Amino acid sequence: MMTYDQIYDVIVVGAGHAGCEAALAASRMGCRTMLLTINLDAIALMSCNPSIGGLAKGHLVKEIDALGGEMAKNIDATGIQFRILNTKKGPAVRASRAQADKQLYRLRMKRVLEQQKNLDLKQGEVTALYLEGGELRGVELQSGIRFLSKTVVVTTGTFMRGLIHIGLNHYPGGRAGDQPSVGLSDQLRVLGFHVGRLKTGTPARLDARSIDFSKLETQYGDDPPLPFSLSTDRITMPQLPCHIAYTNQRSHDIIRSGLDRSPLYSGIIEGIGPRYCPSIEDKVVRFPDKDRHQTFIEPEGLDTIEVYPSGMSTSLPVDIQIAFYRSIVGLEQVEIMRPAYAIEYDYVDPIQLHTSLETKGIKNLYHAGQINGTSGYEEAAGQGLIAGINAALRVKGCDPLVLERSQAYIGVMIDDLVALGTKEPYRMFTSRAEYRLLLREDNADLRLREIGYNLGLVTESEYAIFTEKRRMISEELDRIAATRLVHSEIQLEVLASRGLEDIQKGTTLEHLLKRSDVSYSDLAELDTVSRETPAVIREQIEIQTKYKGYIDRQLEQVEQAKKLEATNIPLELDYASVKSLTTEVREKLSKNRPDTLGQASRIPGVTPAAISILSIAIKSSSWKDK
Repeated sequence: MMTYDQIYDVIVVGAGHAGCEAALAASRMGCRTMLLTINLDAIALMSCNPSIGGLAKGHLVKEIDALGGEMAKNIDATGIQFRILNTKKGPAVRASRAQADKQLYRLRMKRVLEQQKNLDLKQGEVTALYLEGGELRGVELQSGIRFLSKTVVVTTGTFMRGLIHIGLNHYPGGRAGDQPSVGLSDQLRVLGFHVGRLKTGTPARLDARSIDFSKLETQYGDDPPLPFSLSTDRITMPQLPCHIAYTNQRSHDIIRSGLDRSPLYSGIIEGIGPRYCPSIEDKVVRFPDKDRHQTFIEPEGLDTIEVYPSGMSTSLPVDIQIAFYRSIVGLEQVEIMRPAYAIEYDYVDPIQLHTSLETKGIKNLYHAGQINGTSGYEEAAGQGLIAGINAALRVKGCDPLVLERSQAYIGVMIDDLVALGTKEPYRMFTSRAEYRLLLREDNADLRLREIGYNLGLVTESEYAIFTEKRRMISEELDRIAATRLVHSEIQLEVLASRGLEDIQKGTTLEHLLKRSDVSYSDLAELDTVSRETPAVIREQIEIQTKYKGYIDRQLEQVEQAKKLEATNIPLELDYASVKSLTTEVREKLSKNRPDTLGQASRIPGVTPAAISILSIAIKSSSWKDK
């Protein structure tokens, strides 16, 4: 085995969405970093839907951007349809989504990585971690090269022992067209990690020339399209529509006729699939009374005829796939360019991680993305960013970055994973965040930009724009709290036109804006200064004013929870010695090994009484001062 002569600070294994963010974060923080991947031409490849964002996922992308990550900038530069979802609902659940040009997305990300200082890109399959005396020293490749490093971030996606299924046929693959990673998960199992098996899938890719789009419903994006990144002034890419189609009873009958050859229902697939993104055969079986299922026919790019039927993933045999897709109105003559397939892969139970994403079993080893049991590009990228940051902080001898549940969706996701583990692919939802009114897309920069700047991931110019925005928001909140109506002739006319004749003279603009029937645009009619306020500031003033009572209530809840979140549990604590705990609680705590009392409190079955007992045990323990 040849040992390479360069010793790296950080090695990142895998160049999917987690690996890209990890490698960029570590190198931008000044660490000598190497990104290793099986195929350099598949960097940031969108194996499933070529889109970024969506409900709760858009929040993650905005947070990645606020911290200085790349995903938002990449989709802004390559997106071909942008939409804001849930516009009729409250600001906490509004979300951004964009369809990407699949090839441009990966090519731009590859270019960003190639041009990044302190970052080397190399192609090769990592088959093992290299350890000396139980300490991590680097990685070993199938080609016989050993690379040395102070830290390693593993972001293997669906590649560890990947197995592709199409009907009763199956073959090894990390995704269609790429070989799997063999050996690494076996070693992790030998090292004491609990390795499980999950499953995901993707729809077929269809030839747009064989689809009659006149029979489908057209869906256009927003005009103008709104960017994801704080650094993007406007979207310059050409924009394309999507189209809506529906399955029917004939479609469902065809699907049922092939279930005996479905690997999902014949017992061939062992891995657990995503509950919230089931295959079409799973939908038909689980919801027999539903007479149709919706699909969005989405373009894969500006210069390709391939389209993606979202929500139509399947592992059925190809003959059933052809008949099923052709049963949909508008797709009667459709040609499949790439068949749909399911893929099984190994993952490592994330309860074996600290909230820094460092493994509890091996120091300086970090896991991020689908290896932790998550599903989705955005979830992977958020973990990759944090893992890369913390690997760099470890090299620098600094404390890790741990985002709290009240601070970011990224914090919610990581806490869910390390505190509870997962037995199925984890997907982010707004309902997972108990403080979601605080964790809106619109205030991601107010929550996280300062952190990104202090880490060195946000440039001086980006930070200057942010600080000016923050100053303007603060000053405008103070101004509307102090500015009162004088009932001038113009003000009285505006109030009358809005049906607000009951508003008393001397009412502050803040009090007026709290009303559900008054918007900031109404203030602009009443007040000359308000007319000059930029749109981005108007949005913040309106949200923070209208929801102030609810926001303050959640902030109080955060303060009440801080004591638990800030109380660390010593790693050496022997739960069996805490006799006042029930056997069930001791077993759960011993298995999960939570980092804090807050994490312990979220483990199912760990009662408030158990938390009180544990708190007393920690305070009275000799471990406290170590």
